[in-house]
Amino acid sequence: MRVVLAEDLFLLRDGLVRMLEAYGFEIAAAVESGPELTRALAESRPDVAVVDVRLPPTHTDEGLQCALAARRERPGLPVLVLSQHVEQLYARELLADGDGGIGYLLKDRVFDADQFVDAVRRVAQGGTAMDPQVIQQLLSRRAGADRPLGHLTPREREVLELMAQGRSNAGIAAQLVVTERAIAKHTSNIFTKLGLEVSDDDNRRVLAVLAYLDGDR
Repeated sequence: MRVVLAEDLFLLRDGLVRMLEAYGFEIAAAVESGPELTRALAESRPDVAVVDVRLPPTHTDEGLQCALAARRERPGLPVLVLSQHVEQLYARELLADGDGGIGYLLKDRVFDADQFVDAVRRVAQGGTAMDPQVIQQLLSRRAGADRPLGHLTPREREVLELMAQGRSNAGIAAQLVVTERAIAKHTSNIFTKLGLEVSDDDNRRVLAVLAYLDGDR
């Protein structure tokens, strides 16, 4: 699996390269700026891009914008964005095209190798990997009693958070130590209350839920 990595801090970039290589990934390019990222994505055509939001020369959202531009040129290009802080705007921009293969993790997560590598693989395979803190903030924004989300039970909210992170029903059941049948029931209730059509396509289901929570529906 070929990866383009964009991170301006040398030590972190070098550490991520070594970690990914240790897990069997091929590093197609490891760059430190927005212009370099744009070239690398166009020339290398990687299986997945792992991108720091803030890159030179602007140090604002250069990395995100380069990745989004690349996805417009190559729809569905898998992109995992790394950020120092939760920025709901970044999550909304990533979700906007609805093509899947997206992820948003806080940089703290990269220090858990198994969690980080799992996120990279999930995104590369067209799935979704959203940081739990991002999900919590999106949930908080939409949790008013006058909104459908306010009608979810505490357990349904737990299931929704895990679903939005990209977990399957089996994965949620294992996390919450309940049966998969129980999770299927909770999932059905969630979609009924949110007015979302149930789908066998887990990725589209997660994107629909996240888009709804972020106010895009």
